Amino acid sequence: MPEHSSVARTAQRIRTYTTQAIVLRRTDFGEADRVLTILTPEHGLKRVLAKGARRVTSRKAGHVELFARAQVLLARGRQFDLVTQAELLEPHRRLREDLQRGALAHYLCELAESFAPIETESAALFHLLAEGLLALCEAADPPLITRAYELHLLTLEGYRPQLFTCALSQQPLEVDQDTTRAQAWFSPISGGVVREVLLAQAPDALPLPRAALAALRTMHTQPLAALATSYLSPDVHEAVARVLRAYITHVLERSPRSAAVLQQINRHLHARLAEA
Repeated sequence: MPEHSSVARTAQRIRTYTTQAIVLRRTDFGEADRVLTILTPEHGLKRVLAKGARRVTSRKAGHVELFARAQVLLARGRQFDLVTQAELLEPHRRLREDLQRGALAHYLCELAESFAPIETESAALFHLLAEGLLALCEAADPPLITRAYELHLLTLEGYRPQLFTCALSQQPLEVDQDTTRAQAWFSPISGGVVREVLLAQAPDALPLPRAALAALRTMHTQPLAALATSYLSPDVHEAVARVLRAYITHVLERSPRSAAVLQQINRHLHARLAEA
């Protein structure tokens, strides 16, 4: 009898497993269930089923909210693994209550999902997203955190943009040698800043003001939490966003879906500020 009990316990451990998870997306399923797209450190990207999560009385509902980080117990299933237990670790509530922060959180999650491996270890990406969502909750300038997250994510995934020397020649940049120069040039295809004398080899190059290059360098070298009280001026932010948006589109070979929504929200917020 003890031998049978041991076998049963071993089988149960194989069928169930515990992991941390960040909820990237969720979709209604059936009458009361939800399918969650989650990012985990040990198993990468997964789609799991939270049965009854839409019921008011569900014990799971508050623990598997959008953008939340939770400890979950999963049971292996045929179509989806099932969420059998969940314990909320970080609610990131502000991301669901603030329009701009919420839209930016959707974007961070979409980028993570674009790079995340399926059913494969992804601890570094998981922790970067966790850091990004927490910083987004607390930041004085949420869009700045988003730009820094883009830089850190590109670096993590092997696409670190060259910001300190020419991406084509590895030579010093004119903007660093001549303080009277107002701008540098960023080429998404070349993977970073290029020398002005080589622009013929980088026809996609975009102008990058000196202040924007300095901001990119700072964001590249600082952890996200260290930028919580920093700000970017609208002009600098627009220049930084323009080159990073072009570079990410080049890397992914498509524009992120939520990027267009972000631009609409930003225009709306800027219009409200102008009216105030």
